[in-house]
Amino acid sequence: MSCRTSNVDKTKAAPQPISPSTIAFGITALVSLLGFLGVLLFVRSNPRSRGDLAATLQLQRNSHPALARSMGWISWFGFRPQSLWLPFTLVVTNWFRGPRLGSVFLVFAWASSLLSFFTKLVVKRPRPDDPLIRVATANIRDTSFPSGHTLHYVTFWGFVAYLAATNLRNRTLGRAIAAAITAIIGLIGPSRIYLGHHWLTDVLASYLLGLAYFSGQIAVYRWLRSLLDGEPEPEYYDEQERPSPPAPLPILGEG
Repeated sequence: MSCRTSNVDKTKAAPQPISPSTIAFGITALVSLLGFLGVLLFVRSNPRSRGDLAATLQLQRNSHPALARSMGWISWFGFRPQSLWLPFTLVVTNWFRGPRLGSVFLVFAWASSLLSFFTKLVVKRPRPDDPLIRVATANIRDTSFPSGHTLHYVTFWGFVAYLAATNLRNRTLGRAIAAAITAIIGLIGPSRIYLGHHWLTDVLASYLLGLAYFSGQIAVYRWLRSLLDGEPEPEYYDEQERPSPPAPLPILGEG
């Protein structure tokens, strides 16, 4: 009596092991978090430090109108309503045009603003109000520590830069976008101090907390990508350029 059998290759690519770079992101997250806690303890015991005042006065020595406008423009992205509709637009666009896992992590990056909100409720540090400091007019309703702008830029816009650098099919364009965003992230801290809205330790704490959040998110993102399909993040494609799915494997001979 003969038997029929079908040999179908059911082999699935095994998840890649955690790479050294992913581990490095995780270590960076831990070290940055410890740094943030150190700054937090310092601020709790020194809410008005002379070093903060000296840093602000040093930055504000140059009062050229062009510099003031530039500092204001850098901070503009972190004020409402643009701090809401810009991230929303990018999340939705990435959902339909790019890797959807990236969109999910963009939402998590956007949610980092909750860390700033709850920390401000606990610390309740007053905004800069020294008579020697120039304070730019702005609609500010919360307390000073940490800097919400800086945290948002590092976590959300930092992840946008990461996606652009690693996923855009045009690598040159992706790296250029990432470089521009990185420059703005580097300038947002000085901008907040120059405008008189935050102390140096406010933005330093946000850089450290943001780096911890960002690095931890990148580590989880890379690990999850490897766990899901063992392949690097797919590139962005136009609909006309999107490659067709591979043909199914043939059923091998009978016997």
